[in-house]
Amino acid sequence: MNHSKFTELRKSIDEAITFNNLAAAQQLAEQGLQLAQYMEVLGEIMFFKAQFEIINENYDTAISYLDKAIKYNPSDGAAYNDRALCMVDLGMIDGVLEYFDKGIDAEPDFATIYHNKGWFLNKLGQHHKALDCLKKTLALESNRPVTYENIADVYSNLGKKKKAIQAYEKALDCLHSSYENIIKQIHDEIQRLKE
Repeated sequence: MNHSKFTELRKSIDEAITFNNLAAAQQLAEQGLQLAQYMEVLGEIMFFKAQFEIINENYDTAISYLDKAIKYNPSDGAAYNDRALCMVDLGMIDGVLEYFDKGIDAEPDFATIYHNKGWFLNKLGQHHKALDCLKKTLALESNRPVTYENIADVYSNLGKKKKAIQAYEKALDCLHSSYENIIKQIHDEIQRLKE
């Protein structure tokens, strides 16, 4: 089911988890679960139950909820995405790319899954493939600061300091001023690259 309120809540939860605001993520997951239960949408109920488990780092349980979310809604790219990330957190590397790809097939305009696949490919040392995924993310959502941070990391891994600095600067341009700790971390990274 594609309900705009679910989409909005999912995006907000993703941002809260990305920027480590777990209290906000918990509150948003509760809103999503209540709405899903009220509307009796089983796939969304399972998805939001999984979010609680992810926030509490119960990744095995989260996977079981995400598998049910996928069963009820096979076109839920976010459920495939989150399942892949739970697998990474559990150290289950085999099959992660397969779940990212299933999510892309299910929801090809979902920017977050390209971002996370790019992040994962970079961790695997597949920097050029990572860059392709991260650029696809920006083609879908041009103002994602975390994606620019990951692009900077890829360029840094490739020894392209100038491009890394440019990507970090773009991240700063997109980042909300309330994320003071992240802004400081990015400035520190830029300084490190300039040395």
